[in-house]
Amino acid sequence: MSRAARAALLLLAGCGATHTGPDAAPPSAAAHDAATAAAHEAPHEAAHEAAHEQPHAAAPAGAPGGEVASAPRKVPTAAERAARTDLVLPGETHFRTVRQMTFGGQNAEAYWSWDDRSLILQIADPPVVPCDQIFVADVASGFLRQVTDSGRNTCAYFLPGDERILFASTAESAPGCPPEPDRSHGYVWPLYDYDVFVAQRDGSARRNITHSPGYDAEATVAADGRIVFTSSRSGDIELWSMDAEGGDLRQLTHELGYDGGAFFSPDGTRLVWRASRPATPEALAEYQGLLARNLVKPSVMELFVADADGRNVLQLTSNGKANFAPYFTPDGRSLLFASNMADSKGRAFEIWKIDVDGSHLEQITHDPGSFASFPMFSHDGRWLAFSSNRNGSVPHETNVFIAEWVP
Repeated sequence: MSRAARAALLLLAGCGATHTGPDAAPPSAAAHDAATAAAHEAPHEAAHEAAHEQPHAAAPAGAPGGEVASAPRKVPTAAERAARTDLVLPGETHFRTVRQMTFGGQNAEAYWSWDDRSLILQIADPPVVPCDQIFVADVASGFLRQVTDSGRNTCAYFLPGDERILFASTAESAPGCPPEPDRSHGYVWPLYDYDVFVAQRDGSARRNITHSPGYDAEATVAADGRIVFTSSRSGDIELWSMDAEGGDLRQLTHELGYDGGAFFSPDGTRLVWRASRPATPEALAEYQGLLARNLVKPSVMELFVADADGRNVLQLTSNGKANFAPYFTPDGRSLLFASNMADSKGRAFEIWKIDVDGSHLEQITHDPGSFASFPMFSHDGRWLAFSSNRNGSVPHETNVFIAEWVP
């Protein structure tokens, strides 16, 4: 497998993956500066928020229940931000502007706060940030604040009210970065011993709410505080729901195969997720053999929607490719998702749009040979956060971008 193909596949699992991708095509010039627009639209005083979010020295790294010691992150100047806002590529008719939010390293899975003022994301940038750690970014200023400092961390989300956050971490099982799996026989994704934690938005008062051996990760939240997450606790990899304290556990999926990466619809009545369904004896034997070694091969994933309790399941895609990171549009009638369906070699990933009945497939990003994924709409529906290789300073660099959305 080529370096580019391996780098792209590292993102397939979404939560818990190392975020790299193939070379990006050079960006084209596009519309006006979105930095000014974003600052204007953010309903708060940028200077106050910047002071709140910027890196700072706090409790020593690993201090129980305390704030983490932040690794320094480069904050671009206003001129640098302005120079990197005309990043709409030809064919991207749903983007009026694209603004770059991060600069260097592997930055991905940026999800909006409920007031649309902040993004929570994961960053790996060795040697300073050797494996995925959680950061909070102020949208108006671009300031980043690190909120985890040990283990590997992923799948962060704001709880309603924006005072607390949710994320998965291996810190209790191993404070260092867990080892990469052996991929000499093909790409596999490790099911590390994650647990789901809640904390204050600065990383303090961390508390484990799953306390289950094995894999508990990929947690996202509905407006009423319900949590959907992925767990291996039943012996397979299934979707579960719980409340914000880790109680009221309910298994939502029951089909053999990987189920994960779920998100609620805006009104909280439906779920969308990615899943594998081994269809042959050979595929089933491979899946079960890998699962016994806490591994998954996520190269074939299809998208499904269902009621929030797991009933009335509908399969949306059937292309035999890697479809993942689905997210509902603000009206709940369609989804955005990432897929390599247009690349015969499976190396390039674009963002696509599809209606919830599986009709009206449309390509959203147009960056041939590159990577784009993890779309999430702001709660007011005006902005789309996503991760992409575009405009990288080095090959395979992945950064977070904000696009002004054109319906």
